[in-house]
Amino acid sequence: MPQKRIYLSLAHMSEQGYEQKYIKEAFDTNWVVPLGPNVTAFEELLKKFLGNNHEVVALSAGTAAIHLGLILLGVQPGDEVICQSFTFCASANPITYLGATPVFVDSESDTWNISPVLLEKAIEDRIAKTGKKPKAIIPVHLYGMPAKMDEIIAVADKYQIPILEDAAEALGSRYKGAYCGTLGKVAALSFNGNKMITTSGGGALICSSEERKKEAMFYATQARENFPYYQHEKIGYNYRMSNVCAGIGRGQMEVLEEHIAHHKHVHQLYQKAFEAVDGISLQVNPNHEFDSNFWLSTILIDENKTGMNYETLRVELDKKNIETRPLWKPLHLQPIFSSAPAYVDGTSERLFHQGLCLPSGPCVSDEDVNFIVDSIAEIMGERS
Repeated sequence: MPQKRIYLSLAHMSEQGYEQKYIKEAFDTNWVVPLGPNVTAFEELLKKFLGNNHEVVALSAGTAAIHLGLILLGVQPGDEVICQSFTFCASANPITYLGATPVFVDSESDTWNISPVLLEKAIEDRIAKTGKKPKAIIPVHLYGMPAKMDEIIAVADKYQIPILEDAAEALGSRYKGAYCGTLGKVAALSFNGNKMITTSGGGALICSSEERKKEAMFYATQARENFPYYQHEKIGYNYRMSNVCAGIGRGQMEVLEEHIAHHKHVHQLYQKAFEAVDGISLQVNPNHEFDSNFWLSTILIDENKTGMNYETLRVELDKKNIETRPLWKPLHLQPIFSSAPAYVDGTSERLFHQGLCLPSGPCVSDEDVNFIVDSIAEIMGERS
């Protein structure tokens, strides 16, 4: 019998059927619109999880959350916004929606997230060249690994530039005990199908006050003014989450802690297994201040020791029905952003050319991890 396909991170519904319960409730009560009891309850559950001192707005996508976050921070056409280069394009695309320019900053090698040193250099150089500060900073907690937020916040505070955290991959990750997504002025979460929990497609904006939440809700519901008829004085968006999708989210919140624990368990299995594999290094928490959810476990391949590069390993694992994925191609190397300012030192480019993401989701079993590690060792043996 052929080996079953082992995927990176599939959506995983609760065995108890919590999601179906809330979806049925939406249909039974005819709440099949972008508001309703499931939306409100999902927001409250997220708020409680994050510590109750932040407000949450459930939205149609994590990208929508970044877009609205930038609007709340006052980003306008002609502004510049600093963005981590080593990330998915959705971290930067909303900058362009607003007619602003992304300024890309490279990573440091401990967390693979935005370098505080290069961040300050970028800010100083943009001020020197344009005569004004960047309007916002977007650090990304990549693959669930918290960024060096103390150092990033210190730079941001020095120049009085607000932070929008991209915590799309980091629900449940902590930095010095605080949840990622609660450390900036605003933050974005993603509930895409492969994330820590899913709403089929969706996201959320985390903000610090009820006033900010009301402003985000205003823009997320087509910026309708308080009139008995439809009056619009600003451009708005259709960004609210469906009550049906929020029902999935309500059910997923009941198993969120289980999902986080499973991702960490899978990472621990990889960590123990790769200790005996020369030439493969697994990304781990730099120290006790970092507590990644390890949404995806990631490795770097030393071609000199293994006799292969990341693409060779990816192709060979695919032949064994194991899905892996290269690390993100840095945005400053993407053709669409070729003209954007970039402050880089080669770190993210090196990581891109050496790394792979391994299967890590709730459907990945202990046996799957053993098969993956054994397969990598076998492929290495064939090339030694």
